[in-house]
Amino acid sequence: MSSLERLLNIMQTLRDPQRGCPWDREQTFATIAPYTLEETYEVLDAIQREDFDDLRGELGDLMFQVVFYAQMASEQDRFNFDDICNAISDKLERRHPHIFGDAQVTSSREVLQNWEQIKRDERADKAQHSALDDIPKALPALMRAHKIQKRCSHVGFDWTTLGPVVEKVHEEIDEVMFEAQQAVVDQAKLEEEIGDLLFATVNLSRHLGSKAETALQKANDKFERRFRQVEAIIAAQGLTLPEATLDQMEAAWQQVKTLEKA
Repeated sequence: MSSLERLLNIMQTLRDPQRGCPWDREQTFATIAPYTLEETYEVLDAIQREDFDDLRGELGDLMFQVVFYAQMASEQDRFNFDDICNAISDKLERRHPHIFGDAQVTSSREVLQNWEQIKRDERADKAQHSALDDIPKALPALMRAHKIQKRCSHVGFDWTTLGPVVEKVHEEIDEVMFEAQQAVVDQAKLEEEIGDLLFATVNLSRHLGSKAETALQKANDKFERRFRQVEAIIAAQGLTLPEATLDQMEAAWQQVKTLEKA
């Protein structure tokens, strides 16, 4: 028995109506979905930490999610694990005509151009005529904004120079501050302008060759690292953070930044 067959058999046993696990038998596509997202982020975390022993286990957890969906779908006579494998195999062959067909390419750029054209053709076949069709709404907001902008760029709806992109960011900052400084702040309007600012910032990040989701994750990690050091410095002074003044915390913050640059 192969390792994959063993996993599929385990999953089938867990869902068995008579001798399966009560928790596993109760699950549905909707109840499992949050775990899939959680497992995906745990895979990403292991990759970022370069902990490959941990990554092996996390990839197993993520694969188990796919096996779980396949088992539930099989029980409903919708599709099975083989159908999933065949679907992705068909897609990979279809989207790599330069490998599995007669198309000729000379660079990664041409590969991506072909890939986007094939995806457009696929959307047309599904009667999805907008360039923005099939972008999942469940994506993290920064990631979805990047994907929306990238799709628009592929059809020519994009600035070709950096200047207007930067100007748009400044424009959105001004509009946020205008709403924030009203005598009576309209929170819905302010939130809308903040969203526009974030969207414009994602666009700037994209034009500079960076993904905003990744950049913000790194900024989060940097802030967390520095803040933990601030806590240590304040504790060494015999204080807790609530007892320290803002000036003391700022001084500790600047100390941390200086040490990082040394």
